Amino acid sequence: MTYRIGKSFTFDAAHCLPSLPPDHKCSRLHGHTYTVEVVLSAVYLTPPGFVTDFAELRPLKQYVDSALDHQHLNKVLDSEPTSENLARHIADWFRENVEPSIPARLELVRISETPSSWAEYVVPQS
Repeated sequence: MTYRIGKSFTFDAAHCLPSLPPDHKCSRLHGHTYTVEVVLSAVYLTPPGFVTDFAELRPLKQYVDSALDHQHLNKVLDSEPTSENLARHIADWFRENVEPSIPARLELVRISETPSSWAEYVVPQS
């Protein structure tokens, strides 16, 4: 049996995808209100019955606010800032900076650029 929790954060940012043809609308600079959702899991609950305390995810919120919110994502990511690459970027940051200090394991990161579209990075199990 595995327990799972999720937490969502939002931020606003701009990006462009210059490798697309010049007539593709996403090749031009544009912005989104992004939603980041993380899903964490644990086999055992910690007292008083948590996968992890949501307050322990505060460093992720702080990272999103300081490094991603109202930024030009082409200048933040080392790869083209697609939602897929952004999900991987956030997962890597979370696994390095948050996961070692919490009892849960990151399962996936989902990024939505719009209410009707999303991309997901599923973290490989070690």
